[in-house]
Amino acid sequence: MLIAQISDPHLRPGGALYQETVDSNADLVRAIDQLNRFSPQPDLVVLTGDVVDNGSPEEYAVARDLLRDLKAPLLVIPGNHDERDAFRAAFHDHAYLPPDGPLHYVVEFGERRVIALDVTIPAEHHGFFDDAAEAWLQAALMAEPDRPTIIMMHQPPITTGVPYLDDYRCLGATRLAACIAKAPGVERVLCGHVHRLMQMRFGGTLLCTAPSTTTAIALRIDPAAEPASFIETPGFLLHDWRNAKGLLTHYLPIGTFPGPYDFA
Repeated sequence: MLIAQISDPHLRPGGALYQETVDSNADLVRAIDQLNRFSPQPDLVVLTGDVVDNGSPEEYAVARDLLRDLKAPLLVIPGNHDERDAFRAAFHDHAYLPPDGPLHYVVEFGERRVIALDVTIPAEHHGFFDDAAEAWLQAALMAEPDRPTIIMMHQPPITTGVPYLDDYRCLGATRLAACIAKAPGVERVLCGHVHRLMQMRFGGTLLCTAPSTTTAIALRIDPAAEPASFIETPGFLLHDWRNAKGLLTHYLPIGTFPGPYDFA
């Protein structure tokens, strides 16, 4: 099973730019085109939040129009820039989404499963793994604790050393890690939000964050650093789950580059 992870496209109404600087809609079109040309095709694409920038119906209409061109099946979860009710209405035909409350869900793929954990808080940038989320996740994991599993969420529950990102992390990390550690089948925790590739051990498994399909948040680890972003080469992750021994994660930049050349 091949799973592509895209994140944080921050789509805007037609003709509008993300942060009045970047055509994030065109960036997603390029990402989708690259995914559609990839061989072999991904079996699944997961989009780990911040589908749109302001949570407006106009932005979600753009999202549905662009994502319609994606060949592979799609799983989505909201981020802090999404508006939960508008998100639910926009993806009403995605039967895995619950009809009310946080957008937690479980989707099974043969012996494997993907668990989506919605830790967003309306009108806030940080996430929170609260009592209700803990009860839901523990029940989902303990139903089959050894089953090969990916958990997808938006805000990572880790400190990155980037001061303006750590203010917006998912709180409740200690009990989230303890919950995950009880389920040895968890292969990855997949997050978005930070617009960069990061990896860290968490809850007895590996947590990784995906880059954005648009801008990259600056890697500034000075405690006094001011928030900043760059227009770097965007990218996505490809999680190769074809080997029974585990899951292998690749980073792929989005774009057209010189090559291929006949050497390796």
